[in-house]
Amino acid sequence: MENTKKDMKNIVNHLKNSGFVFQSSEIYGGLSNTWDYGPLGISIINKIKRAWWKSFISLEINNVGLDSKILLNPKIWEASGHISNFSDPLIENKVNHKRYRADHIYEEITKKNSADINIRDLEHFMKNEVKEYDGSKTDWTEIKQFNLMFETFQGVVESNKQSIYLRPETAQGIFVNFNNIQRSLRLKLPFGVGQIGKSFRNEVTPGNFIFRTREFEQMELEFFTFPEQSLEDYNYYVNKSYQFIVSLGIKKESLKIRVHNEEELAHYSGATSDIEFLYPFGWGEIMGISHRGNYDLTSHNKYSNIKLQYLDPSNNNFMVPTVIEPSVGVDRLLLAILVDSYNVENIENSERIVLKIDKNLAPYKVAILPLVKKLSKESLEIYYKLIENDIDATFDETGSIGKRYRRQDSIGTYYSITFDYDSLDDKKITIRNRDTMEQERILISEIKEYIK
Repeated sequence: MENTKKDMKNIVNHLKNSGFVFQSSEIYGGLSNTWDYGPLGISIINKIKRAWWKSFISLEINNVGLDSKILLNPKIWEASGHISNFSDPLIENKVNHKRYRADHIYEEITKKNSADINIRDLEHFMKNEVKEYDGSKTDWTEIKQFNLMFETFQGVVESNKQSIYLRPETAQGIFVNFNNIQRSLRLKLPFGVGQIGKSFRNEVTPGNFIFRTREFEQMELEFFTFPEQSLEDYNYYVNKSYQFIVSLGIKKESLKIRVHNEEELAHYSGATSDIEFLYPFGWGEIMGISHRGNYDLTSHNKYSNIKLQYLDPSNNNFMVPTVIEPSVGVDRLLLAILVDSYNVENIENSERIVLKIDKNLAPYKVAILPLVKKLSKESLEIYYKLIENDIDATFDETGSIGKRYRRQDSIGTYYSITFDYDSLDDKKITIRNRDTMEQERILISEIKEYIK
């Protein structure tokens, strides 16, 4: 199912031209599947992060934050299973010299889950059933298991350099700090540890803009709890995660919760649910909530010979907590917000592009527009006063007032304030609402209260 009402190409072009997202390294021809966030994109991202931190850390009395590093001891990835199991079945078509995920092609053609087929049968399927693909005849190579972690080296002497990896997830940095956090803050179960940070996966990407990239940012919480109440906590975070997404202004009809069936679950997982969004290219996951059991802590106990465990005060026995993990990709969430808010309206025989972004996420909450440049000095006084009061504002004095309204609509600015000649005498301005386009005359002294 695809959201045919919105064209992905038009949305991407608008976001590039308006200062939300740029092709990374563009003057050198770019780098595949890497994007830079422009002034408007990073403004929304910072607000998304603050909203997540407030909801999942600050408002949850038992949850705390962490900032673990991108480069970790490589033994961590042995213990977590990433070195031995974290790979994709890659296959190359020798006709067009392109590489593909064989499991994705299998699922696309058969509509079945690739977890049900082994590598030998998957390879047989590709060579015997897929004679044409991606507009080309096929001559498939053998499938190769391609590890998704970026490898680099640490050390100053060439002969003594050690292989290390860019982290493929932020979770492991939390798990290995379990004892440090619990003991230093004297935390009692249940409690959570959350962090926001970059992760890296060297995977084949389908090119759906910022939906799937090799460098991405995660907002993750690891919630440590007792096994007997873990299902209750899992359900709590499924509901909380859905409500968080909705609170960002995304329409409910664009969302669904998909519960994984048993065949899809990771070997350590007791349950997993995805919150999916209907993009123009189809449904895609933006947030996952996983019941991870005690696999991670138990594995690190074994590999490190250090006991990551909790002394239960009710019986004075040590136990390994169960983990519930709500995880959301910042890039995917940003894309969902931008797609959901993108609207094209026909008004008075002209087209109006408007991003109806939630008022609290809009790149600018208000634009200050002097009617003419002669009034810029007085208008700037209003602008600086708003900035001093922590209200995101922008200043625009170029072009007709109508064109400036359209420009602000197209980037999602919620209010536009026009300072005119009458403002010099009556100390009032005209404030315009982005969504309704209705205008109101109010006192300059009332602007702050009106906006907040």
